[in-house]
Amino acid sequence: MRITIVAVGSKMPSWIEQGVTEYGKRMPPELKLRWREVPMERRGKTASAAQLRVREGERILRLLPASDRVIALEVEGQRLTTARLAQQLTNWQMSGDNYSFLIGGPDGLSAECLERAHLRWSLSDLTLPHPLVRVLLAEQLYRAWTITINHPYHRD
Repeated sequence: MRITIVAVGSKMPSWIEQGVTEYGKRMPPELKLRWREVPMERRGKTASAAQLRVREGERILRLLPASDRVIALEVEGQRLTTARLAQQLTNWQMSGDNYSFLIGGPDGLSAECLERAHLRWSLSDLTLPHPLVRVLLAEQLYRAWTITINHPYHRD
């Protein structure tokens, strides 16, 4: 199973890069995280948040393999416990499909990205900075995997 994470933004702070790299190294070969970055649209006075989302969304969609199952990180998405995510990860692995996770920019994901998604997942009810979401997603995928192999990283 291939996991691709398509995220808006580039030139992340070093601590974000370090966190993502650390959890990526911990993943097994069959669940390696592949990162694809989409440049963030310039924020200014001329474009609305909706216009920015659309432009970023077009770039995201161009990077998605047509056959991938898509999970959009969305504040109004489904909430999953870590245990439920571990069950879901097992199901994803058993499906034989490849998965792409979408992380929007400061204004979120476009309607087209959300329509393409097979699952909309909310990491939290809190408003999270989009760079931090990268680390949280990588950690939660790692944690879910450790549960599936009975590794002691996760404690109930």
